[in-house]
Amino acid sequence: MTAAPETPRARRAVRDVVFVDGARTPFGKAKPDGLYAQTRADDLIVKVVRELLRRHPELPPERIDEVAIAATTQQGDQGLTLGRTVGMLAGLPQSVPGYAIDRMCAGAMTAATTTAAGIAMGAADVVIAGGVEHMGRHPMGFDADVNPRFVAEKLVDPQALNMGVTAENLHDKFPQLTKERADRFAVESQAKYAKALANGDIEPDLVPVAVRSAELGWGLATADELPRPETSFESIQGLKTPFRPGGRVTPATSSPLTDGATAAILASGDAAAELGLPAKMRLVSYGFAGVPPEIMGYGPVPSTDKALKAAGLTIDDIGLFELNEAFAVQVLSFLDHYGIADDDPRVNPYGGAIAMGHPLASSGVRLMTQLARQFEQHPEVRYGLTAMCVGLGQGGSVIWENPHHADYSGHTDEEN
Repeated sequence: MTAAPETPRARRAVRDVVFVDGARTPFGKAKPDGLYAQTRADDLIVKVVRELLRRHPELPPERIDEVAIAATTQQGDQGLTLGRTVGMLAGLPQSVPGYAIDRMCAGAMTAATTTAAGIAMGAADVVIAGGVEHMGRHPMGFDADVNPRFVAEKLVDPQALNMGVTAENLHDKFPQLTKERADRFAVESQAKYAKALANGDIEPDLVPVAVRSAELGWGLATADELPRPETSFESIQGLKTPFRPGGRVTPATSSPLTDGATAAILASGDAAAELGLPAKMRLVSYGFAGVPPEIMGYGPVPSTDKALKAAGLTIDDIGLFELNEAFAVQVLSFLDHYGIADDDPRVNPYGGAIAMGHPLASSGVRLMTQLARQFEQHPEVRYGLTAMCVGLGQGGSVIWENPHHADYSGHTDEEN
């Protein structure tokens, strides 16, 4: 009997996907007096894309195969198929296509994983993925028309539509996650960010942005606006609990409403070697998962389980964690599930969103950019994880490999 001919699909090999570089704007408070109150959302992300192209003159713009940009509230200056419009505004050739993505907080993460899948399958060689959120101009859920069936048919607990309430629900579900633990975690996030800033670990990722205010005229945003390095455990004990009377979640243990943008270049390992692009991380696996929306913050647990299973790894193989910190209790629920101490130095070495802010759809690439820098500082670590919770009960997780590790399995320097 003659064997059936091998199909092209069966012969196709999955290609390595590498994280080349990432950058972001400074993050600003989403208020009328915030850094970006007079700045367009699309101009923020255009600024980051242009900076990435400036930093990598070895990348011909026409070699970019796709631009995927995320936003949670896709309207106004965050609408009109952002990936396409941002590419054109950034000066990319009109031959470069683009699209918009919405997975709420995991928008930029999904932009990265979706385009990475295209690279792995051979549909693209080089992509730009990122996200933007101008929460001062487009609050989360603004003008959304929630289908009444969600409540009428009890598909979703009405509390699930308020992210702060879902954080309170996590405290209820896991009584060991006390307010004291959350307060201490939040204080440590502020302290770690201040230390990272002093050590020069934050500024290299930032893209200065020209800003304007009615009072001061034109200026330049060069630093994050939201950190509170003076925060102490004692100073936050009297804060109100806005999501529930007598609750446990306070502004100090929540990420603030934030404006900002991020973007990254990803490429196949072969394309990076051909063009002389750095390979700062190799994508190993990723996973997205759903949980009951009323405990939204628990989402990174099942998504991490999926990513670990796909990679053939265990949580003990992960040497660095970049977790989003939408709320302190969200991170604590993840750490408790995996038996990781609240103050484990592998977790958010530069602090997290509690200190620097969380411009929803852009935060996923911030996690990646920071992990890439930490890999450079820790060649002894082989694998790292970026993970985040997602509104309406989801989680997203991506596992990366460190090219500086002795056992790195991607392209080596000799091969490049």
